[in-house]
Amino acid sequence: MSSMTMEDLAPASRMKAADRREQILQAATAVFGAKTYVGTTTDEVARAAGVSQPYVVRLFGTKEKLFIEVIDRAYDRLLEEFRAALPGDAEGRAERMGRAYTGLLSERGMLPVIANSTALGGEHQIGRVARAGFSRIWRFIREEAGFSQEETRSFMATGMLINTIVGLRLTGEDGDEVSANEVLEACFPDAVDQVRALLPAVDEPW
Repeated sequence: MSSMTMEDLAPASRMKAADRREQILQAATAVFGAKTYVGTTTDEVARAAGVSQPYVVRLFGTKEKLFIEVIDRAYDRLLEEFRAALPGDAEGRAERMGRAYTGLLSERGMLPVIANSTALGGEHQIGRVARAGFSRIWRFIREEAGFSQEETRSFMATGMLINTIVGLRLTGEDGDEVSANEVLEACFPDAVDQVRALLPAVDEPW
């Protein structure tokens, strides 16, 4: 998958405010996902979105507030996809939800942003939002999806392993790297080709 460019996200001359806001959140998700919260600047987000840095600040305020909106949006998207996958045979729910989770790779940075948020529990505001998002997912899987505690632990652990693969940009093509196929097959045996097609390349900026 090619990396996001300013041309890809360039705003239309009369773009609605809500559309432009979503455009910036998409760009921010990609950049934060690649460079983490600490390593990202609002200027980089602005360049990725094709807008000015002052505009980003005027719309979202601080980098922290922008990241919080990115986290909230990511967890909202995750729950939306899980709910859409839930109807059907109870025995196939984990497989359907797993495919839904893998499908989030189609938006660059989505899964790494979720992973990065879990490492920032010590940040007062970010940590509060990240904990709330994690709790929403856990409760959904336990209560709405009806997973047992052990099934929930296993499902969430697999998702976190997928996040690790994406964050590492693990391709299995660099020296003594572990085979990405082996790891992916252990997580989602029916989605290896899909995941490999969506993984960011090592040399892509985001």
